[in-house]
Amino acid sequence: MTLYQLHELGRAWMAPLAYMAEANARIFSAPTSWLSNLPGAERIAAGNELVHRIGKDYEKPAWDIREVEAHGRTVPVVELEALKKPFCRLLRFKRYTDDADTIALLKDDPVVLVVAPLSGHHATLLRDTVHTLLRNHKVYVTDWVDARMVPASEGAFSLDDYVAYVEEFIRHIGAEKLHVISVCQPTVPVLAAVSLMAARGEATPRSLVMMGGPIDARRSPTEVNSLATRNPLSWFEHNVIHTVPMPYPGEGRRVYPGFLQHAGFLSMNPSRHFSSHWDFYTDLVKGDLEDADAHRRFYDEYNAVLDMPARYYLDTIRVVFQDFLLPRGEWVVNGEKVDPSAIRDTALLSIEGELDDIAGLGQTEAAQALCTGITADRREHFIVEGAGHYGIFSGRRWREVVYPKVRDFFAAHAEAPAAKATKKKSNVTPLRRKAG
Repeated sequence: MTLYQLHELGRAWMAPLAYMAEANARIFSAPTSWLSNLPGAERIAAGNELVHRIGKDYEKPAWDIREVEAHGRTVPVVELEALKKPFCRLLRFKRYTDDADTIALLKDDPVVLVVAPLSGHHATLLRDTVHTLLRNHKVYVTDWVDARMVPASEGAFSLDDYVAYVEEFIRHIGAEKLHVISVCQPTVPVLAAVSLMAARGEATPRSLVMMGGPIDARRSPTEVNSLATRNPLSWFEHNVIHTVPMPYPGEGRRVYPGFLQHAGFLSMNPSRHFSSHWDFYTDLVKGDLEDADAHRRFYDEYNAVLDMPARYYLDTIRVVFQDFLLPRGEWVVNGEKVDPSAIRDTALLSIEGELDDIAGLGQTEAAQALCTGITADRREHFIVEGAGHYGIFSGRRWREVVYPKVRDFFAAHAEAPAAKATKKKSNVTPLRRKAG
């Protein structure tokens, strides 16, 4: 029996216990239940809910973006599927209104593509990012599919495929009026995608915002970087790659399972998670429901993980964290060499958190030295003081410090000469136009 099968067996064994614990928590806390009036009912209810939340299965959270304050008005938001690929859905969060004046304001807002990480958590981790951007922008986001849900007949998914997906999404939306934000891991394939498009003479986005990504993982290496360098690629293939079992649609697909990634997340700071769960228990006993609900929201997101395609994961380890092919100028994607200096018509903003322990200081800034074709007046680097990795794209610092910077950068380069790229001649046929 494989490790994945053992995990599924354990999950199935825990399910009845988790269900019973949930029922007990409700019985001993419901105001209409006579059991809630017994001495110690609060502790029994709190203990059972804690057991339920530890043992339950966490599914992908909903985006749950229903409305937004845009241009001083509250407008509803509808989630639409703009493009569907086997391993990713391109979503658009469309703002609606019947007011003619508001429509006129919304129509002129810049278009933004948020490229989410395919690295353990679901794209919904960027909910705050998307919700804030919707104040002043039309927003698209890459919603990556859990690899265990993709039939093996769809074939493998590599880092090269990730780059091709980003290119296709940019073309689909329209590069001439587009701004692109990449968060964490996607900074590497996004820079590659735009570099390749520029080298072919295709139109490129008006601006790129790269946030907390390992463009050059040799700089200020973190524990994440060290793990990748102290083990050979074969170690990762033999120790973390497993096959999806029945009854998932992706049965037979090789993946880096989400449950192993989650175990790795927890092992990085187990004491903090233990304290958090204990605080949750005491909050429930005390009746501090606001803090308890904040705990639920955080761990509903944090504990929801997805399986990554094995080929993509191993490619990322090799290309980004072991061989450093992008900063060394040696990365070849689908037969084409990645040359960031080919980018000329796209402005660049790199953003780093001062206390980032995932992508160390300087790793994202490295994009500035690679994109020599972009004039100095259209390149900018920003360090967010006091911010860790997650603080640059979610939370108070994102909303109050980072977002205004990003918004103003988009506005400053709204008339960037990206449209000129369409006039360039090239003897290279874009990949999407190649004969099948």
